[in-house]
Amino acid sequence: MAVEFRADDEWLSYGFGENPIEPGERPAVLVVDFQCAFTQPREAELSEEWDHDPSPLIDRGVTNTARVLAAARSAGVPVFQTVVAFREDGTDVGMWTIKIPRMRELVKGSKSVQVDGRVWDESDILLVKNWPSIFAGTPLPSLLAAHQRDTVIVTGCTTSGCIRATTIDAFTHGYRTLVPEDCVGDWGEERHVSNLRDVHCRYAEVTRADTVIEYLSQVSQRITAA
Repeated sequence: MAVEFRADDEWLSYGFGENPIEPGERPAVLVVDFQCAFTQPREAELSEEWDHDPSPLIDRGVTNTARVLAAARSAGVPVFQTVVAFREDGTDVGMWTIKIPRMRELVKGSKSVQVDGRVWDESDILLVKNWPSIFAGTPLPSLLAAHQRDTVIVTGCTTSGCIRATTIDAFTHGYRTLVPEDCVGDWGEERHVSNLRDVHCRYAEVTRADTVIEYLSQVSQRITAA
């Protein structure tokens, strides 16, 4: 599935998305919430609240993100993983309990908040978050600055929620932001596509896993030649 941006798109006619965002020379990969609650089938017995099969789009995102991560690690590019998890007593769940009460089931230390093994490596940096964006309430901004990054590649789920929030925050923090369409996923195709079209016109460059892998290969070559 591809996200198309037509020349006659009404957003483009208003001057949105006129120029592509070119990636920089020092990328990092952000993997947002590819945790077992969202990626594992119901037979994984995570909890009664998370008794569902994964979305095909999310499963596709895990598969393609694993490919991107292999290229990133080979190039020495830092990988930041995140999971959303809360205290068992629920005192840090905040406003989630109003719109999505079952978020309280994402308890620290439970299987539901473990990173899916298909995308995890011990070299990755794991951050626990409580809010949609990986930038909110985590040390990620300081870590990206310490690693002197200029570009972030956003992968994970869900496109309309935590991916969108992370993408906007990455833009706000001044990072060149790439979102490979086939490395993110949502519970439905319509919200996946519509949100990617929107962030592409405003905040980020929506691209593909293969394009990102080629970019990471070029980064690796520059490091080797230096």
